[in-house]
Amino acid sequence: MSHVNRALIPKSLLSTGFALLLLPAGALAQTAAKASQPASSATSEKGERWLHVRVICTQGKRETVRVNMPLELAEKVLPAVNHDRLHNGKVRIDSSDVNDVDLRAVMDAIRTAKEGEYVTVQGDDNDVRVAKEGNHLIIHVVDKNGPKKSHVEVKMPMKVVEALLSAGKDELDLVAALHVLEAQGDTELVSVKDSENTVKVWLDSNSVAE
Repeated sequence: MSHVNRALIPKSLLSTGFALLLLPAGALAQTAAKASQPASSATSEKGERWLHVRVICTQGKRETVRVNMPLELAEKVLPAVNHDRLHNGKVRIDSSDVNDVDLRAVMDAIRTAKEGEYVTVQGDDNDVRVAKEGNHLIIHVVDKNGPKKSHVEVKMPMKVVEALLSAGKDELDLVAALHVLEAQGDTELVSVKDSENTVKVWLDSNSVAE
């Protein structure tokens, strides 16, 4: 694999992961605050899946934002949110975001490929690892630029990736991905730590976050 492709593919896959897990977080927090308030204090029903997002800002006012939402509620709320590139439960992806890489073709190739470590990049600026393990897409990125290293971990079930890419061209279907997530076990989906923020996105059966 050429140096150019090794650089582009991890960035493209990482964009996919963040589109699913981070782009709607702020919109969901604002739109569903009232709807989720009664549920946040209630005991989670057996088998109910909850999506948790926690953002800790270590700069300025040092705020902590927590979003705890049943996946069923998130599925209903997302189509009603129209914010930036998020419309009707789908996120539009510009070609510039993924350096003109065909995400659908890349992910289809990974879906049908054997498990293994696909990309490993160790450089002065970044360390990147992309692998398929236990039918999960694993992305690990260490950004060495800046005063402190930033770490990004994405672990996404391949079925969720397939649902995400089930929309039309240049779109990611978040509602379809959330629907598939309901059948998944407890798992940490995204972890980000840099000099300004610490972000964690995970799925479990608890109505209250840790």
